[in-house]
Amino acid sequence: MEEVYNFIRNQIDLRPNDKIVVGVSGGPDSMALLYILNEFKKKMGLKLICAHVNHNVRKESDNEEKYVKSYCEENNIIFESVKIKFWGDDNFENEARSKRYNFFEELIESYNAKYLMTAHHADDLIETILMRIVRGSTLKGYSGFSRIVDKNNYKIIRPLITLTKDEIIEFNKLNNIKYFIDSSNNEDYHTRNRYRHVILPFLKKENPNVHKKFIKFSETLLENSEFIDREANKVFNRVFQDGVLFIDKFIELDKVIQTKIIYSILEKIYGDDLLIVNDAHVELIFNLIKSNKSNSIVHLPNNVIIIKAYNELSFSYDEEQYDEYEMEIDKVVNLPNGKIIESVNYSNDTSNFTTRINSKEVKLPLYVRNRRDGDKMEVKGLNGSKKLSEIFINEKIKSVDRDSWPVVLDSENTIIWIPGLKKSKLDRKITEEYDIILKYY
Repeated sequence: MEEVYNFIRNQIDLRPNDKIVVGVSGGPDSMALLYILNEFKKKMGLKLICAHVNHNVRKESDNEEKYVKSYCEENNIIFESVKIKFWGDDNFENEARSKRYNFFEELIESYNAKYLMTAHHADDLIETILMRIVRGSTLKGYSGFSRIVDKNNYKIIRPLITLTKDEIIEFNKLNNIKYFIDSSNNEDYHTRNRYRHVILPFLKKENPNVHKKFIKFSETLLENSEFIDREANKVFNRVFQDGVLFIDKFIELDKVIQTKIIYSILEKIYGDDLLIVNDAHVELIFNLIKSNKSNSIVHLPNNVIIIKAYNELSFSYDEEQYDEYEMEIDKVVNLPNGKIIESVNYSNDTSNFTTRINSKEVKLPLYVRNRRDGDKMEVKGLNGSKKLSEIFINEKIKSVDRDSWPVVLDSENTIIWIPGLKKSKLDRKITEEYDIILKYY
């Protein structure tokens, strides 16, 4: 554990009054991290924001939330929580991760935090690497995750990445740190649990320090991936423009750079969804490029099509027509995607599933519709406007869902909210003046 303290002390540029959002579930890993950061808070005058997501899938969830909240109150830590009320039919693990990080980013923006810290540890890294090897992924994907990730305006830090689960639990025992065990971790329904219960014990039996080998493996892959990224970026715009890959220029490149470019294109289309973007799709595309046929086509998941026309490869969507809709927002609006937008009188929710609007700053009435070509929104916390298509990609919204996603705007066609994803600069904080509250669920 001393290595973790040294890492935080020497490799993170912590200064008094720095604001840190900490993801805390109430489990042994996150409670250990909160305990450690609380020690630094006391010594350095840091401001900790505990971000707790109540996934609302177990009866114990509410009690765990209450305990984490009481811990924060006792230690003068800001506590923020969100309770998930709706789950889709998608992969639970991916959806849960997406909802967590949407909440984290909302808090980072709200508090202007410098860091987001999560309690991922060495066992998590091993499981992630193994799952991606089996599924197929990019070189960067095979590396699992890194200890420090630079985002646009903050950093994601994973201080516990060098520790095993057993080491964390032992630390908790020594320091009398209370934590909860998620009962669903004992079930093999989720993919990760099967790796955790079957493969991880075998590897640790073969080599008790196997986690150190995986950490080295991850670091090596990340170094190589970053080098390849830099080289591929130098030529990307020369060989790919406006959805078209120029085959004659592409085939002049080294195969490693070619592969990275294809993955980059697919990640733009699918929002970096590793369950969709894999080596099988890349092989299909390479076969299309090598084909002697001057005109041919390949179909990929979610209505994506790749068309070879002589010396060009076009990436687009099948000609499936999406029904356009537009509805005035009154009290409750039932949306085509099965969800609801409701105008409510009160809510303490600060996530992207709720927006607060001052009617003096918009043109009433408000409407909700699906997206249109060229849609842009001035995103809260950012300078200037951003295309909705870019927001969908960054938020990893599947291509099949983008054309039906609700967009809220006023009567002058000013987009004020993308429910569940992003708020505009017109959103008001709870402490500010507003008279309209809209919830999406």
